Amino acid sequence: MTETASTEIEKAAFREAVKTGGATLFGIGAWGLVVGVAMIKAGLTVPQALGMTFLVFAGSAQLASLPLIAAHAPAWVIFLTALVVNLRFVIFSAILAPHFSYLPWRQRAWLGYLSGDVSVGLFIYRYPEPGYDPRKLPYLKGLLLPNWTSWQVGSVIGILLGSQVPANWGLGFAGTLAILCIMLPLVMNKAALVGVVVAGAIALATIHMPYKLGLLISVLAGMAVAMAVEEWLEKRHASSTGKEQA
Repeated sequence: MTETASTEIEKAAFREAVKTGGATLFGIGAWGLVVGVAMIKAGLTVPQALGMTFLVFAGSAQLASLPLIAAHAPAWVIFLTALVVNLRFVIFSAILAPHFSYLPWRQRAWLGYLSGDVSVGLFIYRYPEPGYDPRKLPYLKGLLLPNWTSWQVGSVIGILLGSQVPANWGLGFAGTLAILCIMLPLVMNKAALVGVVVAGAIALATIHMPYKLGLLISVLAGMAVAMAVEEWLEKRHASSTGKEQA
């Protein structure tokens, strides 16, 4: 394959990814806007909020930690909460690793920073099988870069306008709707659905625990149940396949 043909294939893959992920960008930007406003409302200064959005780049972890920051919770509780909420990115890394293990670690680290729930979900839907494919990297970049840009634009606007937004606009509810719009398309199998139901039930049951520790418990329980159900379904499928072949 010539270098020109290879470049054209990569550009086509990038454009395909941008088109695929384009439908999600409004929701991503809206969610970023809500989180940006929430950071200011939680008492962060503009420089602090800007630093958080560019360094952390994880809306769920930011939203989970903001009430703790406002309540002057211990630093270890804030850190542990953000860490547990973002444990799903360890799973994302394990999913993407077989596709990009050939890349230098610095490039993989940047891809990990830029990765988000929707982008990883769309990538795996397009390329479920691991292994090298010259279209994979440009396709992933075509998902990650617009996603990151949309989030940061929305977040920065929210930060700059945060002090001007009336409290009675109900931004917390709007944020919840934005998260739901992004999360629901990712609940694509029975294991994930069971995990979400279990995490939601436990979160409601532990809502009055101090420092929002119920959130940590519900996330861990949901992840554990989802992995257990996934393993059980795989064994069941393997067993039924074996019986059919026999």
